[in-house]
Amino acid sequence: MRCVSVLCLVIAIPSVIMSAEPSKPRGEVTLTNEAQRIHRDAILVDGHNDLPWQYREKKDLSFSSIDIAKPQPRLHTDIPRLRKGGMGAQFWSAYVPASTMKDHTAVKMTLEQIDVIHRFVKRYPDTFEMASTVADIERIHKEGKIASMIGVEGGHSIDNSLGVLRMYYDLGVRYMTLTHSETLDWADSATDEPKHHGLTEFGRNVVREMNRLGMLVDLSHVSPDVMRQAIETSTAPVIFSHSSAFALAPHPRNVPDDVLAMVKTNGGVVMVNFFSGFITPEGARASQDMFGAYRRLSEKIKDEKDLERAMDQWRKEHPMPNGSVHTVVDHIEHIIKVAGIDHVGLGSDYDGINVVPKQLEDVSCYPYITQELLNRGYDREQIIKILGGNLLRVMKAAEKVAKRE
Repeated sequence: MRCVSVLCLVIAIPSVIMSAEPSKPRGEVTLTNEAQRIHRDAILVDGHNDLPWQYREKKDLSFSSIDIAKPQPRLHTDIPRLRKGGMGAQFWSAYVPASTMKDHTAVKMTLEQIDVIHRFVKRYPDTFEMASTVADIERIHKEGKIASMIGVEGGHSIDNSLGVLRMYYDLGVRYMTLTHSETLDWADSATDEPKHHGLTEFGRNVVREMNRLGMLVDLSHVSPDVMRQAIETSTAPVIFSHSSAFALAPHPRNVPDDVLAMVKTNGGVVMVNFFSGFITPEGARASQDMFGAYRRLSEKIKDEKDLERAMDQWRKEHPMPNGSVHTVVDHIEHIIKVAGIDHVGLGSDYDGINVVPKQLEDVSCYPYITQELLNRGYDREQIIKILGGNLLRVMKAAEKVAKRE
């Protein structure tokens, strides 16, 4: 989701909101043998990791300086920590900035990011293997490797072309987020001014074509109207690859309760985001403040690097509350309360965010979620659903819809 860039953070928040009541400090979660057993038995699926963009930002598209077989303390992700965290299947994000649609470089750059994903998977064949179907994921997991899939983050990446969308599917893309930080010609973003009151007819055709292909429709980043209209249009279950509950943290990137109810009817899944700006009310307000600061500074500072340095300084002076693994599980529980146990999963947004919860600092930390769910009374079957079973069910349903279309 690239929340490191403040452009994706906030627009005005609806006037009627629900917020979580202040809670007492909660202690650290301690792992037990039972939780570790349950975690090992699950196929842990994460809906969104931005490691591929880190290669581009650090100008290492040949993988000469970032060797994730070794610890990478400046990143959230490396192979030793993926193993420790029990990763079973990962959607790697093929993200490019929404600004690329203005100079029509989005398709070129997206293809380059898809290429990065394929190449780093091939670079570590003992750890990763590309997966196209649920059957692939299950086989790869049994072989002790991490099943790898591609998610294109933002409909700007198709440059208004269903042909490009079809080619992405052939290259291994298994979901596309309909928008990113800016409103498109055919869909409104959650963090930009709405222009269409949801989806245009072409936008609905994008959803229909994704259904026909078997590509998951991802509604993270889209406006609430797009959420509702896409769910109404889709004949397959939808996903939110990295979003949390609006009722607990009123940020426009999060999912309102009425949409959660629609997700239940649709059969979809909301994969909870770990970004601190999306999981606490204070974090949501801090994100809004950060967006305002960015707009003010960008009026004065035109050089991109100088602007980023100024924003780094602003963030140091205005720290965002981290939240914790407890806070993330609060969002999981809220989604369960509204949509049900079959409709929630995990979408960390690691390596695309700059503030993380305590005890969820990197990809080694997923077992703490398992432990906290166990602490709250969830049983083995329910926890396995949350960790990845629900997402695998949604993928199977999308595959069946594609065969019928």
